[in-house]
Amino acid sequence: MKEQTTKKLRDICDRIRSSFDAKDAAREQALPLAREIIRNSADAIRAVHRQQNDQASELLEKTAALVRKMRECLAEYPDVYFAGFLQDAQKEYAEAIVTVALIGGQEVPAPEEIGVDYVAYLGGLAEAVGEMRRHILDRLRLEGGGSWGEQIIGLMDEIYYQLVSFDYPQAISGGLKRSTDMMRGVLEKTRGDLTMAIQQEQLQKALRELERKLAEGDVP
Repeated sequence: MKEQTTKKLRDICDRIRSSFDAKDAAREQALPLAREIIRNSADAIRAVHRQQNDQASELLEKTAALVRKMRECLAEYPDVYFAGFLQDAQKEYAEAIVTVALIGGQEVPAPEEIGVDYVAYLGGLAEAVGEMRRHILDRLRLEGGGSWGEQIIGLMDEIYYQLVSFDYPQAISGGLKRSTDMMRGVLEKTRGDLTMAIQQEQLQKALRELERKLAEGDVP
């Protein structure tokens, strides 16, 4: 009886060990993919801010293959799949995709089109709002205010109002409420910066017009 019990315990532990070995191998294969996805996504965002659109597109195309490969690695291991690092990588990728699309005036793709989970996609949308603020500030320094700013603010508003409507517990939404609370402050600051820039531009225009009239003696 003792020998049978010992043998059965060994068999059980051997099966579990084999399962753990396979799971650990899948995790070890997926982790560097996740790191590369995050790095490429950050580089793509940086490239589009520098108006290096071709480079951004190439990076995102390369990253799409990595996202698919990472999902395949962990498809059979849901506990590892949902451990967190895969979702973080997907969120960064979604943020890069959305940012590049919005800055380029393109249609925002759906999560199914880019192969990311819903929670990661919504997190990427939220993070993209901060990148749009950066884009607006960069353009204000280079071009000054204009109707383009209102268009981008409108897109940021739409993202915010859509995300704030997801009134679900954190376990379902992945802490989306915290992100939307931060987004509100970003929107208010950006709208204030844009309004101030437009007002300054209008004032400068009025002053230049007054100087012109003074120089031409056209002031009563």
